[in-house]
Amino acid sequence: MGLAVLIFGSRLFVDGATSLAKSLGVSDAIIGLTIVAAGTSLPELATSVVAALKKQSDIAVGNVVGSNIFNVFCIIGATSVVTPIDATGIGLRDSLTMLGLSLVLLPFALTGRRISRVEGLVFCGVYAGYLFFLWPR
Repeated sequence: MGLAVLIFGSRLFVDGATSLAKSLGVSDAIIGLTIVAAGTSLPELATSVVAALKKQSDIAVGNVVGSNIFNVFCIIGATSVVTPIDATGIGLRDSLTMLGLSLVLLPFALTGRRISRVEGLVFCGVYAGYLFFLWPR
């Protein structure tokens, strides 16, 4: 029952936010990099929060990393086999931002070091700054 509510809520969130963003003139690239990404990550977020509350940080991190690796390689690969993907709205800047932030996160993964609340807030702040930079003026 919980899974059904989570899926329904994520779908409702993505559909509503996408409609609102389109009515405000937001580009498809920004919608995909923000609203759709957030909506499709809600199940991972819920699972990771529960795992973190139960002091199972390996499950929390593995869930997020595994989900993203699966999405990048399997989902995008399978989709592009069916029909070519046109990602003209997402450019080198977006890819370099993702790569750079992944490299910043890499030492935490390799050393087993904990990511503190302050560091988590910094990552959220960097994402907010990235969104501000992308937002149409």
